[in-house]
Amino acid sequence: MVTRTIEKNIREKINSGKAIVVIGARQVGKTTLLNEILKDKDFLFLDADDPSTRSLLLSPTTEQIRTFIGDYKYIFLDEAQRIPGIGLTLKIITDQFKGIQLFVSGSSSFDLGNELNEPLTGRKWEYELFPISWEEYENKIGVVKSEQQLENRLLYGFYPEVINNQGQEREVLKNLVNSYLYRDILAFSDIRKPEVLEKLLQALALQMGNEVNYNELSQLIGINKMTVQKYIDILEKGYVLFRLNSFSRNIRNEIKLNRKIYFYDNGIRNMIIGNFNQLDLRPDKGALWENFLVSERRKQNIYKNTFSKMYFWRTKQQQEIDLVEESNGQIVGFEFKWKSKNIKLPQVFIETYDAKTYLIDRQNFREFVKI
Repeated sequence: MVTRTIEKNIREKINSGKAIVVIGARQVGKTTLLNEILKDKDFLFLDADDPSTRSLLLSPTTEQIRTFIGDYKYIFLDEAQRIPGIGLTLKIITDQFKGIQLFVSGSSSFDLGNELNEPLTGRKWEYELFPISWEEYENKIGVVKSEQQLENRLLYGFYPEVINNQGQEREVLKNLVNSYLYRDILAFSDIRKPEVLEKLLQALALQMGNEVNYNELSQLIGINKMTVQKYIDILEKGYVLFRLNSFSRNIRNEIKLNRKIYFYDNGIRNMIIGNFNQLDLRPDKGALWENFLVSERRKQNIYKNTFSKMYFWRTKQQQEIDLVEESNGQIVGFEFKWKSKNIKLPQVFIETYDAKTYLIDRQNFREFVKI
């Protein structure tokens, strides 16, 4: 098993009087992580994918809860988003059963967040889990082996099942995309046209790392702009992709409203477009490299509570910086290249924001993705 960065934080919160909630996409390792944390404890496991468990936890009374909890001090509810109104049940357990430590996992923030946030306000520690990070991967197999695997990771990504099934990556990714991307997102949202979602995902995958224009996407796919935006919101809440806003403070000709789209996992993105050609044969090599770096940086910022805000920067004259981070009043710009080149980052950005800037390439990326 790969040791996950957030494991230590979760262990420190056990028996603190609050529920511990881990959310993220399916198959990123939530159940494995919580089972590892609980392996030396006598705990009650409740699988919400099981219809009998769903029936048991659908609006039970306090006495009914007391009956099925019994003498257990640790309870693990897996895939909690499958149970309507689960937040109120978890609130009762947290409030009425003070000696109980509750662990909850869920696969979709757009559904589970709505169910849990209000009932469990002030009663939970919440953690997001993503596909395995470069740091976790490197800690498991070592620097040399992970470096040797870099190209495969850019092509096939970091889902645990993908990493554990070398030689069968495409088949695993196909199953992940079909079962998780489409089934879960369609089940937990009100998207009524799966074929539209598929077209949108393909269009976004081809524009990965680029600024997206909702008007252009609506014309390309044949749906209105508001629907495009709504579908992208759902894909973001479902941990498929995320957006970076443009950074703009002082300069008149800065791009102010555009957004860039990135995928949480390169393998999922490549499966969507059906392209696993080797890097040297790909016109999108630079985009794959950038997506890998930005997604890894996002994992680190969230896992380690850096509170850094992430943006991109561009002017109407096409001066640009791939990633801008703002933290504690300090502005830092990063430019990404697979191979190092003599590149000067825009002086106007450096001077205006008193910013530090760095070029991240194949040779020095490890520091950037490990923080």
